[in-house]
Amino acid sequence: MFPERRGSCSSSVATRARSGTVRSAGLRWVNPFAERRRVSTRIRNHETAVAKVNDADGNPIEIAAVVVWRVEDTARAMYAVEDVVAFVGIQTETAVRHLATSYPYDAHGDGKPSLRQNTEEITRKLTDEIQARVSPAGVTVIESRLTRLAFAPEIAQVMLRRQQAEAVVAARQRIVDGAVGMVEQALARLEERDFVELDQERKAAMVSNLLVVLCSDHGTQPVVNTGSLYH
Repeated sequence: MFPERRGSCSSSVATRARSGTVRSAGLRWVNPFAERRRVSTRIRNHETAVAKVNDADGNPIEIAAVVVWRVEDTARAMYAVEDVVAFVGIQTETAVRHLATSYPYDAHGDGKPSLRQNTEEITRKLTDEIQARVSPAGVTVIESRLTRLAFAPEIAQVMLRRQQAEAVVAARQRIVDGAVGMVEQALARLEERDFVELDQERKAAMVSNLLVVLCSDHGTQPVVNTGSLYH
């Protein structure tokens, strides 16, 4: 950097400083009374520390992220903030914490976006928020990603049991739906082929037996019926 003078970060100062920025290779004449500063425009990574925050449902979670960024406007990076690297780090951590408190960890089937199930959408929102926060420093955010997302250790076991219960309920619902479909198909085929004549009471008994066989967790034991349904 070869600014003409130092001063506050007003638009005029930033314009004058930018006119003294050298980006191309070659020989340059420099005013010997000017102060020269180097600003790296390389692509850099910043990974936040694991933060413990409460999500939108109030559950404590652990979250961390990595952001890929570079300095685009060297004058702003030099004069708009005290330390551009520290500024990016603090603003990234702030954005991650704000994002974690704005969404639940799980959506619970209500259709709302969640941190775990809508990773791409959450990542885009994180990138946009970090970019909005670091733009005054002349920084461009290339990419950001969540590197850690988990329940806090004190509730991890409870949440695991809840997830297991939700999985069991979902599996049960699917089993029942399949069993009902199979029973309907069996009754329809019996009536179509006129294989046996069933009244409403016999149909009810057949449906009950088939549902028990299809939905049971354990293997069924055959029972030989030596009488009839009515005796």
